[in-house]
Amino acid sequence: MPRSTAHRTAVLTAAAVSPLLLGLWAAGPAQAHGAPTNPVSRVFACSPDGGADARTAACRAAVDANGTSFAAWDNLRVANVNGRDRQTIPDGRLCSGGLSAYKGLDLARADWPSTRLAPGGTLRMTYASTIAHTGTFKLYLTKPGYDPSKPLTWSDLPTKPFAEVRDPALKDGAYHLTAKLPADRTGRQMLYTIWQNSSTPDTYYSCSDVVFPEAVSPSRPDSDPTSEGPVPATPTTSAATTSSLETPGTPSAISSLSTASGGAASARAAAADPGSTPVASATDSGSGPSAPMLAGGAAAVLVLTGGAALVARLRRR
Repeated sequence: MPRSTAHRTAVLTAAAVSPLLLGLWAAGPAQAHGAPTNPVSRVFACSPDGGADARTAACRAAVDANGTSFAAWDNLRVANVNGRDRQTIPDGRLCSGGLSAYKGLDLARADWPSTRLAPGGTLRMTYASTIAHTGTFKLYLTKPGYDPSKPLTWSDLPTKPFAEVRDPALKDGAYHLTAKLPADRTGRQMLYTIWQNSSTPDTYYSCSDVVFPEAVSPSRPDSDPTSEGPVPATPTTSAATTSSLETPGTPSAISSLSTASGGAASARAAAADPGSTPVASATDSGSGPSAPMLAGGAAAVLVLTGGAALVARLRRR
């Protein structure tokens, strides 16, 4: 074949194939497609790749409202936003990015598939993507008091993201982002992710429903501080015990012995009646009379008795 003829054939073939190639390029993953798979985003959870999540009531309702499935879960993108997210995406349509093809994602309900997170913990996000591109991820978490039963609005989100990650590496088909979570969130919240490309004109939006543990209220004490209960040893009791040991036979020693006897009786009564209010154990250190104290008291009684007998005998002489 003459060279000129071959050249014309090549040109005609290229002209005929080029529109087809351009069409495939536009429909294929030439742009930076992606969405979070952990914490799972609504668009991925409700897609044919979402597994059990796709069969939940929320996802079935989203597909019904959408009128079609979320097979293109990696293509929720808006071109030429250029950082004007709040001016471009309408309130109540943040999860769909304002795109009618994803309107089912904006349903306001509290049973979307969710991921549990820890307040103040470390977020490890997996953002699946089909091709590497440069850009910045901005992560927002709804403010305390967010109501998932109402449409998500920009006022539900802080003005600034709690984390930004620029140009992470694409590894094993995903971007892996790490950030510290705010410590003051409880209950169901929304993790809103904005991925603004710098190598394409597109910005991607995604909603991931997350759940934090509810705040734990202070537990009620087992007993009312004013009610009758265990009586701990006090410094006064310890001092009285020490004094009685130092000066046996004194009135204070006798008083201490009497008090100790009463305490021992109370302990026995409590032991006889298991259902009664517990009292301090006489065998616990510092909570009852000690053996030396009882011995000292007994010695004092013997001394007093012997002295009285001696005085009586002297008077009879």
